[in-house]
Amino acid sequence: MSAPPRNTTRYVICPVGEIAPGDRRIVEIAGRSIGVFNIHGRYYAIRNLCPHQGAPLCRGRLTGTALPSRPGEYHWGREGEIIRCPWHGWEFDVTTGKSLFNPHKMKVKNYEVMIEAAEGDDPSLETYDVRLERDEVVLYL
Repeated sequence: MSAPPRNTTRYVICPVGEIAPGDRRIVEIAGRSIGVFNIHGRYYAIRNLCPHQGAPLCRGRLTGTALPSRPGEYHWGREGEIIRCPWHGWEFDVTTGKSLFNPHKMKVKNYEVMIEAAEGDDPSLETYDVRLERDEVVLYL
């Protein structure tokens, strides 16, 4: 586990088990709507605002994308890592915030998410496997 970012505020989102793989939770933090995603057991957070026309981006469909391949071949991949805007279909990589159509110029704000021991847990104590369910998803702004 890395150290929390400096000069940031800590926001507990929920216990780890409350966001299933492939699911998301949309939260309001410091006047911002943010989507927190569990993608294959890792957590990511992006602003719930499509830069195109302000749609609630995190309410869009999680999908995959066509991968680079030879002419006439189509390979699908990155399932569950791409969010499609519900209004106009613009696609963004949830893991980086970058758009698929112009990743060098268009992106949605992404935030660091960490898994930390829940308040009151003593990290120096040995516990049973149940302890993971008490950990919390934490977002830093």
